[in-house]
Parts: sequence; C-alpha cells; structure tokens
Amino acid sequence: MRILLSAIYPYAFLLLYLIIPFDNYIRALPNILLAILMVAFPFIVKKEDFKKLKSLPVILFVGLLAYLFIDSFFSGRFPEDFNIIKKVMIAVGLVILYIPVADVKKINSAIIFSSLAAIIFSIYNFVLITDATGSFSLGDSPQVVESLLIDRLYLGLLSTFSILISFQEIKKKYHPNNNYYLVNIFVNLLFIVLINSKIALICLLVLVSIKQFYGHRRIWKVAIAAFTITAVLGLFFLLKSEKGFQHNQTETHKSPPAFIENSLTYELRSIVWQCAQNIIHEESFMLTGLGFDKTKDELVSCYASQLTNEAKRDKFVSERYNTHNQFFDFYLSAGFIALLIFLTFIITSFIANRKQFLPTAMLAILIMYCFVENVFHRQMGAYYVGFILIVLITSGKTSENNSIKNL
Repeated sequence: MRILLSAIYPYAFLLLYLIIPFDNYIRALPNILLAILMVAFPFIVKKEDFKKLKSLPVILFVGLLAYLFIDSFFSGRFPEDFNIIKKVMIAVGLVILYIPVADVKKINSAIIFSSLAAIIFSIYNFVLITDATGSFSLGDSPQVVESLLIDRLYLGLLSTFSILISFQEIKKKYHPNNNYYLVNIFVNLLFIVLINSKIALICLLVLVSIKQFYGHRRIWKVAIAAFTITAVLGLFFLLKSEKGFQHNQTETHKSPPAFIENSLTYELRSIVWQCAQNIIHEESFMLTGLGFDKTKDELVSCYASQLTNEAKRDKFVSERYNTHNQFFDFYLSAGFIALLIFLTFIITSFIANRKQFLPTAMLAILIMYCFVENVFHRQMGAYYVGFILIVLITSGKTSENNSIKNL
C-alpha cells in the first residue's frame, strides 16, 4: 500500500499545480487532490523529510499563520477572518505536503504545462469571440479580457513563473531540450505582451536586472542592469501618465462600459490605496489590526464618502474592493505584528538565498505582486505563494545553485 501511495503521490501533487488555472471550471478537483494528498501524507512521509522544513524563513511563515490565528481568535473575529486565514494555511499546507516529493522538477514541469494550457485555452476563446463579434483587438480590449482563462494578473504571474523556470533549465552546452525551453520562453513572453500584463512585464525587467549580479562580473552586464532599471522607471512613469489619462477619461464619461471600468486597474488601486492610507491615519498605530472583514467595511465607508462620481462610488461599494496591497492588508487587518513577521520572513529569505538566482527571483516576484494584489484573498494566490515557498526550501538546501548561468 505504501509503495503504491508513494508512486501516486508526486503525480497528484503535479496534477494539482497543473489544473490550478482551471479552478473555475473544475472547482472541486483541486480540493479532491488536496484531500488525497492529506490522506496519503502520513503513510509515505519519512522522518528525514521534515528536515526540509528546518529553515528560518519557513519557521517565520508558520509563525505568521500562528499569529493570525491567535490574533483573530482573541479579538473575537475568527469566524469572519477565517476565509482569509485559511488561504495562508493553504500556502503552509502545500509546503508540508510537498516534503515527501523527491524531485521539484516535476512541479516545475507542471507550471510550464499549466501556463501553456492556459495560453491555448485563452487563445481559443479569443478566436471564438473574434469570430462572433467580427472585430479584432488586443491589449485592454474587451475581447482579451473576456477570453482569458483567469485574471490577467495571475495569468501574467503564471507566465512569469514559466519563463523563469525555463530559463533556469536551459543548459550551457547544447541539449535537445534547450529548444523546447526557448520556445516556451518566447510563447509566454509574446502572450504577456499581447494581453498587456504590465506587472508581469515589470517583473521580467526586474528579473533581467537581478540576473546581471549572478555569474561572472562583466562590464556589459552592468550596462544591461542599468538599461533594465531605466526601462522599469520609464514604464512606471508611463503607467502614471496612463492612470492620469484614464482618470480624465472616466471623469468625462460618467458611465463607462463595464469592460473599460474593469480595465482601469491603476485608477482603482490609486483610490483604494488612498482610502487605506486614510484609515491608517485615522486609526493611528495599530498593533493587532481591525480584522480582514472589518478592514473591508472601513474601505467601503471610505469609498462611500470620498468618491463623488455616483456610478464609480456604487461600483466600489458593491464590489467591496480590498486594499490591493498585501502589506497594507496585513497592517490594517492584523496589525503591525503581522506586517513585521511578514517583512522579516521576506528579509530573512533574501539573506538566506541571496547567492542563488532562482529563489531571489521568486522573492522579487512575490514582493512586486504583494505591492499590487492581496495574494491571500484568492485561493489561486495561496497556491502560487506555496510554490514560491517550495522553491525557497528546495533552493535553501544547496550551497550553490547549479542552475545559475551566464547570460
């Protein structure tokens, strides 16, 4: 029995990460796979497997989960906050469930194939919608928004993972698989550009800059790093200009179509971030926070009082938009202690893995996405944070990352 479970277990874990983007279509299957993994785990795990968890970053992340439980329970808001806390628990649980898996390359392959499947599905939808409407448009068009398998933010994140993994798998010397990884990089990069996933593009530019600090130091690498940093700053100012243009556009047209309204992500974030800052100023220093549900209530109150455009105000109030920033969310909902633990986890992880490109890149991706998204408000976000944690613990066990290559 144990031999059979040991043979099935890695593929169940692989399948879980393969089908994550299809959660809306096969919602029950990820939960079924998690149940199978939890049932099989006690039968196949070995004592030495738990050594993988003996790292300060993992201990800190588990400490964050423990603190969220304690803070919520003693504040009397556990039933309201559990929906978010369980997402953090999923990320921790995935790391624990991973430890009997001997080869992380299986999960890496699942990420690559998952990204390709999501791209194929989205392109197929786009072709159908284009044929039905008789028009063709890319970027922020309604055709693209409607055809994507999952939110553009997470689809861009998945493609970024796929590009990073493929890059790490390319061998210095000729290998037949190099061609497949290069094609995968090209397909995912082209797809990111076509769907206009700005945060994914920024991540890739930052990762190119970070990569220049690994391998042999050469003058031309400094030039590449300087160029990519300049490009990131230029893209940032471009996005600020776009936000201003979108703001003027929405002020002129009081009731824009729903798909345009949904695409104004930067205006949305500027509004919710301003409200989050207002709450911070009103509440002064918060040691333990308001609670995840209460934070949303306070944000809704801010939308209702601060937004003068009636259509926009009704939209923000009905959607109950969260802070769209994980750092804001931890501070407002669980207080300074939670934010401090989370930041300590990030800093400690960076220090422990600073000599290795892959975990450093994963941390950079986590930080950038935490600036624009509450990653623990979506189960999909929890799965991908779990993947980042898995990369951290597997990379942390080697003194030298054999995958680091010269550009």
